[in-house]
Amino acid sequence: MAKQERSARATGPVGPDVERLVREPDRVRTLREGIFAVADFLAPVVDLCRIYVDGLENLPRDGRFLLVGNHTVSGSAEIVAIPYFVHRELGVRVRGLANRSVADTRGIARDVMEAAGAVPGHPDTCAELMRQDETILVFPGGGRDMLKFKGEEYTLHWERRSGFARLAVEHDYPVVAAGLVGGDDVYRSLLKRGGAWERRSRAIGERLHGVPGVGIPVVRGLGPTLVPRPQRMYLRFAAPINTTRPPQVDVDTWTTTIKGKAQSALESILADLQTLRETDPFRNLNPLAWPKAVQPG
Repeated sequence: MAKQERSARATGPVGPDVERLVREPDRVRTLREGIFAVADFLAPVVDLCRIYVDGLENLPRDGRFLLVGNHTVSGSAEIVAIPYFVHRELGVRVRGLANRSVADTRGIARDVMEAAGAVPGHPDTCAELMRQDETILVFPGGGRDMLKFKGEEYTLHWERRSGFARLAVEHDYPVVAAGLVGGDDVYRSLLKRGGAWERRSRAIGERLHGVPGVGIPVVRGLGPTLVPRPQRMYLRFAAPINTTRPPQVDVDTWTTTIKGKAQSALESILADLQTLRETDPFRNLNPLAWPKAVQPG
């Protein structure tokens, strides 16, 4: 089911980032059409990878919803898989809220990122996307969720980050949890958070990855190398969370409630998919086990 193109509409004075959303440059539109034509062409190749995907029937058909996902140490599996399968199901471009590096990028690199869906992760940008009824993707844990230490696989570090929930409530935007398992297993972290190395590497870590108060994880892939370990990916979309605020509940309380519901739904997905994966003979991408791969019910 393809999503109808919606006409962008200005909402008063806007900054340069929002301006590009309101009036998408022609060159970005052309790149977008090319990128998604290639994605559609590669669908049979993606199918050969046997990525486990379920819950697509939960996605609102009008494309008006906010996806809330978990970041993994792979750094890319969830960023690619979630938008790809939503586009494949609904024909929409998912607008992923990225860090400010998108806004600082110039030239063709900026055009390609925007064409694929990436936008600066700022409240004004998200609000404008919601006014345009776009499909949006956010990772509330940000970079901190990528910097996993030993024993932190598939844990969420959202802390006080509730801006996504507040915007969803303000715009009456449904929230859909999207959990991915597999990305935290391509590398294994060797040291625990709070240890001597993590504490001593915080200063240089902040300069390298930009996340304050977090050191540098020490990881390995296959054997002692940084070659990623082969892992099957498992993706699930939960039922939409209705964010319409009851009249008797104040905004702050309802925002906290919606954040809690989204986090609980995502944690439940991650736990269920890890359990499902335990019985999957194809979890390590062994070609001999390909015909026996666990499939969605």
